[in-house]
Amino acid sequence: MLHDPALARAATADPRPVSAVSTGVGVVGLIGLLCWVAVARWFKMDGPLSAMTNVLACGVPMVLWSVFVDKVHRRPSTGIDWAQTKSWRETIDISLTKLAGLWITWVGIALIYFTGRFYWADRFAFSMSVFGAVAPFVFMLSIPYVIWLDRKLVEPKDGAWALGAWMMGTEKVEPEAIYSHLRSWGVKAFFLAFMLAIVPPGFGEFIRADWNVVLSNPVALANWLITFMFVIDVAFATVGYVLTMRPLDAHIRSATPYAAGWTAALICYPPFVLMAGGGPLDYSPGTRGPDGWTIWFAGQPVLLAVIGATLVGLTAVYAWATVAFGFRFSNLTHRGILTHGPYAISRHPAYLSKNLFWWLSILPFFTTGSWVDGARATILLAVVSGIYYWRAKTEEWHLGADPDYQAYWHWMERNGPVPRFFGWVMGRRVPAMPVAPEQA
Repeated sequence: MLHDPALARAATADPRPVSAVSTGVGVVGLIGLLCWVAVARWFKMDGPLSAMTNVLACGVPMVLWSVFVDKVHRRPSTGIDWAQTKSWRETIDISLTKLAGLWITWVGIALIYFTGRFYWADRFAFSMSVFGAVAPFVFMLSIPYVIWLDRKLVEPKDGAWALGAWMMGTEKVEPEAIYSHLRSWGVKAFFLAFMLAIVPPGFGEFIRADWNVVLSNPVALANWLITFMFVIDVAFATVGYVLTMRPLDAHIRSATPYAAGWTAALICYPPFVLMAGGGPLDYSPGTRGPDGWTIWFAGQPVLLAVIGATLVGLTAVYAWATVAFGFRFSNLTHRGILTHGPYAISRHPAYLSKNLFWWLSILPFFTTGSWVDGARATILLAVVSGIYYWRAKTEEWHLGADPDYQAYWHWMERNGPVPRFFGWVMGRRVPAMPVAPEQA
């Protein structure tokens, strides 16, 4: 590409805000994942243990890169002062109080898992087996970890400590600290169980695929590659929910306090999902379903190849949006502002690519029945897309309190291809950043 002095001057005059995650983190995680996938394919290891090893192969390189190259543990945002040499005797009361709050949180989560029959059926039973296996080790390791870390923290009295102090009645605490702590662990408990449940099925399907079938036609190849994109997405997301740790600067700064944000997100995931088969927003009746494109354009190999490649590309953007987080991916939380990769193109690349994928793959306006079926399917899918737009806006309300996000949001309005395109379509000038209704 020829050097454009005008573009170079524009980039210098209006530089993109620094991202909380470097590109290298996602790259090394992806390399680790690809290496294990190659090994698993070669030796035909498609079981749950191999799938979990894939997650490990993705996460370990990212941790090593972050510590030894990016040196994230040295960032002020960790809240850690490594030069501190506090005696454990100075912080032991805080640590024990914090452990009490942490353990009661885990007991509450375990009680929810135990009570919900949903968590012991189908794929979620695998998540429960994993939690059951690691729980004793996590419990034992939490003791030295908390005692060690509290000696280095600038302010060790966090939400777990507040919950413990409130339970024991030792000190007066701010209720919001407890609420924030519970929201953060609520996010982790809900979504980590879901991610673990879907790790083995997708990985196994990808590894077991027959080369002769995959390479036989463009539809089979596209579906296989789409599966692989989801394998990447799920592995990175699972690592993200596991590694919410301060020493890695990957802790949860805050979980959204907005009920609208929780509602918009939870209705997209089981057991609350509204878009599943038979749900009120199920747009599949009367259509050919998620493989509609393969049916309507059967017998048109060139068109099938073009649409298949487009769908793979959209799924790749979706996976790229997760890879860009490194090990910080998490719904409903603030864990640092991303400005690189697909987030330099769109503020919500995952939602955008996912919805475009659905419209192109399902083609709801083409139906097996009457025009009524087509109208219903189109309206329902439009409602689903509207829900993702709602999710995007609630995320902006949450992150908008951070000056770093404000700088990023306005930079995107000036420079981001997707915001500028929609701004051009709407004929608007650079607008003010949206805020939560109660703050307006």
